Amino acid sequence: MFENLEKIKQQFNEELNRVESKDELERVRVAFLGKKGLVTDALKGLRDLSAEDKKTFGMQVNVLKNEIEEAIVEYQKKIEEQEYLKEINNAPRYDFSIPSDKPLGSLHPITIVQKQIEDIFKTMGFIIEDGLEVQTEYNNFEAVNIPKNHPARDMTDTYYLENGQLLKTHTSAAQNAIMRKYGAPKPGEYLKALFPGRCFRNESIDASHENTFFQMEGMMIGEDISISNLIYFMKVLLTEVFQRDVKVRLRPGFFPFVEPGFELDINCLICGGSGCPTCKHSGWLELLPCGMIHPNVLRMGGIDPDKYTGFAFGLGLTRLAMMKYNIKDIRVFNSGNLKQLRQFTI
Repeated sequence: MFENLEKIKQQFNEELNRVESKDELERVRVAFLGKKGLVTDALKGLRDLSAEDKKTFGMQVNVLKNEIEEAIVEYQKKIEEQEYLKEINNAPRYDFSIPSDKPLGSLHPITIVQKQIEDIFKTMGFIIEDGLEVQTEYNNFEAVNIPKNHPARDMTDTYYLENGQLLKTHTSAAQNAIMRKYGAPKPGEYLKALFPGRCFRNESIDASHENTFFQMEGMMIGEDISISNLIYFMKVLLTEVFQRDVKVRLRPGFFPFVEPGFELDINCLICGGSGCPTCKHSGWLELLPCGMIHPNVLRMGGIDPDKYTGFAFGLGLTRLAMMKYNIKDIRVFNSGNLKQLRQFTI
């Protein structure tokens, strides 16, 4: 009986070497390891052995069974690799140096503006972060000083999910996570972060409002930050983006996560300030809500508000792209109309 196991092993190796496909490999597996396979059949001889021989023979059968199983797994990998290489070798050949006769793809206008702003702030020492689109209620509201039942929550008609989380209504939702990620800056250093992202609100859609839009949040924290720092960075930003002087106005504004808070408006570049549907006939377009970070926000981010100050701003990327490319209707961006979008990327 022990000699029979060697014959089974030899027979298996011979048949395995002749296998050329997965179907043949499966046939070999069943022939040796199936319910009526040779290895299974060998176990039936245990009843004719002594107790001591049963133990030895049983161990050898298990060793043979494991060797066959491992050999089949390895051979299956070999067959899959051969099939993969065969598929690659038989694949059509393309000459990628031949000019395409199809229209080339292009970046979305909002993506272009985002990359441009990121490059501007990188030169000023800002790190680029990315916030989650699905956020906890804490990060979206409580961590930016908007507690439950606060009237400021009525300003954003929020999309809530069944698991209690929500689609973020503003990029400010990433502030707390970034503060805790980097911590308070060392003396003489600053925490400077820029974090763009897509936001969602149940808005009534018109020429200047969408339920899905893009913002870019920025903040700077240190031991000696003041409003003058905020104004400087905003002026640099707008000058670099538009490559010309742009008329702006700074007016008081309420945002729970800053104190004091400001609204930085830009003179509408669509109508030149005379009034149009894009600016709601006011001549101005709200572009940059900003202000000094509220002490409560710093404290919840693990930063001592008695030692550190900072500013934050929330830039409307979508509206900025409208001004830069003279796009009169915000709905163009999410329309999927390539003919319309492509003209702004040339």
